[in-house]
This record gives sequence, C-alpha cells and structure tokens, in this order.
Amino acid sequence: MLRQLAIGSAFAVLAAGSAWAGEYGTPAEAKAMLQKAVAAVNADKAQALAMFSKGEGGFKDRDLYPYCGGPDGNFTAHPSLVGKSLKDLKDKAGKPLGVEVYAAAKDGVIVEVSYMWPRPGQTDPVNKVVYVTKVGDQVCAVGYYK
Repeated sequence: MLRQLAIGSAFAVLAAGSAWAGEYGTPAEAKAMLQKAVAAVNADKAQALAMFSKGEGGFKDRDLYPYCGGPDGNFTAHPSLVGKSLKDLKDKAGKPLGVEVYAAAKDGVIVEVSYMWPRPGQTDPVNKVVYVTKVGDQVCAVGYYK
C-alpha cells in the first residue's frame, strides 16, 4: 500500500512538472520562432514586423514572441513597446540589455544574450535568454525563461 502511494505521488509530481513545462516556451521553440521570423522579415519586412507586434501568423506562443529593433535603436516590433528605445533598455538588475542585444546581433548568426526579466504577469525577475540575430537593418530576438 505504501509503495503504491509513493508511485502515485511520483506520477503526480511528473504530471505537474509536465504541465508547468508546457506553460512556457522551450529553448528549441524560441530558436525555431526566430528562424521563422528571419524568413518572414526577408520575405516582407513591413508585413512581418506588423505580424510580430500583433502576435499573428504563429508569432505568439505562450511567453514566446519575436521583437525587433531598427537602425535607430527603437523597437520596430514588440507587443507593447513599438517606438520606444530598445537600445536604452536595461534589465531588472540594471544591465544594459539593449546595448548588448545590438552588439551581439550579426547577419546570418544566432547568438544568445541573457538578462533578468519577470515572466509575463509576474514581478520577480528570472533569467531570460534571448536568441538574437540581424536581418538587414533589423535586430531581432526571441527569448525564453530559464
């Protein structure tokens, strides 16, 4: 009887862990979304940036979404920050993440940048990793939470 209860508890913990894992995007899903975003920008930049901001065309999945900044350092695509400075953005620990994102972005290469940011709907910052690349005159990224 005790053994059955322990096994049942183990399954309950695994099931709860799986539900939690499904609530947030994974590193592989974030990278795949960025690759899809790059293809969309290359096909039609204006349409792609609009879709990213609206979360259309598969460009919003749980906590995953692409964002981009233009050559002036301002967001050109984001659910709520279009027109605001990406380059001047600092994380919750004061790290100049916008400067780092711009410095890391290279055409045809995807790199990682880490910073502290709260999950959507939360206030406590956690480690967020963004995959970053440059597409023409756009610096684009998709991030996931560790």
